[in-house]
Amino acid sequence: MSNTPDTPEGTASTARRFSEDDQMLLTMLPTIVGSAVAFSSKNGAVGTVKEMFANAKAAAAGAKDYPDNEIIRSVLPHFEDREEAMEAAKAMRDEQVERLKAAGISSKDDMAAHAVAEAARANELLASQASEAEASEYREWVMSVANAVANAAKEGGFLGIGGEQVGEGEAATIAEISAALGA
Repeated sequence: MSNTPDTPEGTASTARRFSEDDQMLLTMLPTIVGSAVAFSSKNGAVGTVKEMFANAKAAAAGAKDYPDNEIIRSVLPHFEDREEAMEAAKAMRDEQVERLKAAGISSKDDMAAHAVAEAARANELLASQASEAEASEYREWVMSVANAVANAAKEGGFLGIGGEQVGEGEAATIAEISAALGA
């Protein structure tokens, strides 16, 4: 698997700064946050699919939106072919599922609490091992994922008619994550 940024120096520098567990936290946090926001309110199967798609799309946009951020570049995979990318995505999903099981996640409230705790851990890590500019961009990126998920589907209403763009549960979850992340 070729999970490297555009320059080998960036990979080596980031690898020296962060342990494997820290790197996994920084890699998984955008997806965890997006999932917590998606599950924080009821919006049916179609809305959930829209939100999960928005989660993946917004997370991947980090490479384009922050091309000079070494941390973001190091946590976003760069693959030569689609098959390799699919295998890596499945491995990452499996790792995330195992970590969620180990954390005892069994409800939307558990997921939200886990996302807040992981955001706080990431904030401490960024404060101690990243430049202010890198940390600020990483925080912006994670929160852009949360906001993209919240805005992907309306909450309430009927078949997308009526309702509100960002539900109360989503707004509360975003606020808690933002505070924990220091964003």
